[in-house]
Amino acid sequence: MYVYFSFFNVCSFSFFNLSVRFSGMPSSEPVRFGRKRPLPPCPNPLFLQWLTELRDEAKEKGLKIQYTYQKAINSLNKYPLPLQNAKEAKILQNFGDGICRILEEKLQRHSREKGPGPPEATWIQNSEPGGSRLDPPAGPIHCPSTAAPPPGPAERSNRLAPSKKKNGDEDEGRQRGGARRKREYVPQRRSGGHAVLLALYRQSQVPDGRSYMFKLELQAEAQPLCDKSFTVPDPGSKYTAWSSVSTLIQKNLVLKTHSPARYSLTEEGLALARRLAAVEQEEEDEEAAGPGGGGEDGRRRERQELEDDCAGVVDLTESDEDDETAGCATLTDDVGSSSGGPQGSRTTSGNADRDVLAPGTYEILLCVDFIETTGGSQHRKQELVKELQRNGVRFDVRKLNVGDFLWVARENMAPVPGQLRAPAGRELVLDYIIERKRMDDLCGSIIDGRFREQKFRLKRCGLRKPIYLVEGGSTAASHLSLPEATLQQAIVNTQVVDGFFVKRVQDVRESAAYLTVMTRHLTKLYQNCTLSRRSREQEGDAASDEEATASCSLMSFAEFNHGAVKNKCQTVREVFARQLMQISGLSGDKAAAILQHYSTPYSLLSAYDRCSSEAEKEKLLSCIRYGKLQRNLGPALSRTVYQLYCSQGALS
Repeated sequence: MYVYFSFFNVCSFSFFNLSVRFSGMPSSEPVRFGRKRPLPPCPNPLFLQWLTELRDEAKEKGLKIQYTYQKAINSLNKYPLPLQNAKEAKILQNFGDGICRILEEKLQRHSREKGPGPPEATWIQNSEPGGSRLDPPAGPIHCPSTAAPPPGPAERSNRLAPSKKKNGDEDEGRQRGGARRKREYVPQRRSGGHAVLLALYRQSQVPDGRSYMFKLELQAEAQPLCDKSFTVPDPGSKYTAWSSVSTLIQKNLVLKTHSPARYSLTEEGLALARRLAAVEQEEEDEEAAGPGGGGEDGRRRERQELEDDCAGVVDLTESDEDDETAGCATLTDDVGSSSGGPQGSRTTSGNADRDVLAPGTYEILLCVDFIETTGGSQHRKQELVKELQRNGVRFDVRKLNVGDFLWVARENMAPVPGQLRAPAGRELVLDYIIERKRMDDLCGSIIDGRFREQKFRLKRCGLRKPIYLVEGGSTAASHLSLPEATLQQAIVNTQVVDGFFVKRVQDVRESAAYLTVMTRHLTKLYQNCTLSRRSREQEGDAASDEEATASCSLMSFAEFNHGAVKNKCQTVREVFARQLMQISGLSGDKAAAILQHYSTPYSLLSAYDRCSSEAEKEKLLSCIRYGKLQRNLGPALSRTVYQLYCSQGALS
């Protein structure tokens, strides 16, 4: 009992002392919850802004490097001292050679453009909740910004300090109880989205014209208004200027309907495009009036007002790395539209005729499908590229919808002062296309049916000299699913029956050697030839290869590649041909011969209805001639087709 009482006294005395001690705390400092003081602004605002832009751009494209940029941003926010240059940032965590090199190039470019003075404020897009913000005018790179107050307690440490005006507007908006106004999307000038909006707006202003445009004509109209290619990505990137169309559709500025796709402006897109066109028109008028009118300030003021109203978001296809890749030639396609080409001086002597390339004004370029350089056996595919480079062959890697290799005649373009790269030249496809097959690939394509389909697509692609490049000898075919005799028979049938030229090689080096020899042969063959552009419908009017010494007509690369799309919208005639080719023994030549007489299933069924007897119906197609030897289809195949389309039950 005495022990319990003593313990109670000790506890009471301790609690009493603790209460007195807390009551004796000074009352001038109130208790704070959460962050007690705001973090100071980052002393390196330019680096923070550029890293934020790189992170947001990588996040928009779904690249994992966005996490690396975010780690670098966190490290930069924790560093309390100003950095004199980007090389000093290597002492920070998560700053490697790549990030430091990018920051150093941006800093040098910033010094050239803005001079040693303080840079202007720029709008950037923040991926965190809060939307866009206006960065404060940053001083020299080694001085922290003093033009803006420190961020509030609710701001995250990786944000730049907002300006006073924006803070006041946000506070006022919060006091009213409403959410912040969502800022309008405005693509950057000379970007893909900017060019597409202007092209669609100009089309909508044509009297009695269509309010929509197809993809090819939209690319043709928008290309002169954009600094990037709509068809070929920059080296090291898979995005083109056309990638920004998905952003326009997502922002409800452009409407995509029908198949083939038709693109038109929505009400919001029309209003934005009208404002962009007004700014462009004022710039053109001031340039035409001459430099003495002082129009540069007014133009800058107009653009600034538009940006202040809309807070433009960085376009997905635009990046600061454009200057880094300025030395690399960007290969674009000629889509043959009626609009004017890119601004620049073409080296052709006949500028009046845009569809003719005179001798000496173009070069022969080998085009390699990107599948031949990526995926699968990376070592073997890189060996092909290295062999071509070792042989001194100029080639370009791009997406080919049919075939693995082909050659284009690309127009030589003179560089234009004041532009990053030379204007895009026209490209015409030579009549030679190569499908490369290794023995294992040939075996797999025969088993899954791709072999027949590929030969059919090569025949109708519009190029008259298809070549099969078969790689590998008898040893490569000894351990495959099909017997070697079956593979050899398929190769012989490809040359004799289907009419393809077949070239046999042993390995990758011989394939590269054959491509090198073909490139040099075609360069010599076409060096004194005048090239003219023809459409796909004029395929039969083209001259033969032997007559190509003086002039020849070729398809543009854009038209060829668009016409060879595998899963594009098909006509009834094309679907009918695919149906016929599913019949055993009915090849592509036989299907083409039937289509010359009966182009649709309806016309064939109508012909069957006009027959008087069953025997006449079964022999309706037997006398149709096909192929080079003009043989008859025969009664057996004719009866099979009749039973397929006219029998109600199972085939006999």
